[in-house]
Parts: sequence; C-alpha cells; structure tokens
Amino acid sequence: MLSSVAMAKTSSSVYSPKKGVICDKYICADKKGVSKKLTAKYLGTPKANRAFSQGDFDTSAFTLSNGVFCDTNTKLCHVDRYFQNGHRSKIDRNMTNKLFK
Repeated sequence: MLSSVAMAKTSSSVYSPKKGVICDKYICADKKGVSKKLTAKYLGTPKANRAFSQGDFDTSAFTLSNGVFCDTNTKLCHVDRYFQNGHRSKIDRNMTNKLFK
C-alpha cells in the first residue's frame, strides 16, 4: 500500500499530458518509448535536446524521475528498476495503464 507521501510524489513528478503519454521533468514517452518529439512538445526543445544529447540509447526501457521503470517490450511499468530473486519489482498498475492502455 502506498503512503500519501509516495502517492503525492508520484502524482507531482510524473504526469500524463494526454492519453498514452507520460512525462517527468526530463523526458516524455509513449507506448513506443522515450520520444524526442513528445519531450519537445511538452517540455520544450532545450530539454529534448539535452535528453538526447548523449547519442543513441535504448528508448524502449526507461526509469522516470519518481523511480518507476517502464519497458515497452513487455508493456509494463514497475515500481522500480530492480530485480528481486530474478524477477522485476511489483507492477505499477497506475503508470502501466496511463502508458499502455
């Protein structure tokens, strides 16, 4: 069960500007992964250029600023990016639904 502090952190640092898109203060993504076009649209071109300035990277799996990890190959978001006993952490249903439903 999430505490009100954890819920507030999630809702304030990550948001969904439209169905199927989630953003934090650094990047925006859709069901295909991190998107420079969406990042520029919702956060501005300077942030999009900064996010993509490190060259090519795997945009299909990413960790948002609130710690939630999303993988577009499995179409799931998890509470964090870590493994326990060989399995990913618990599924974050809220973020999964915002991104993939």
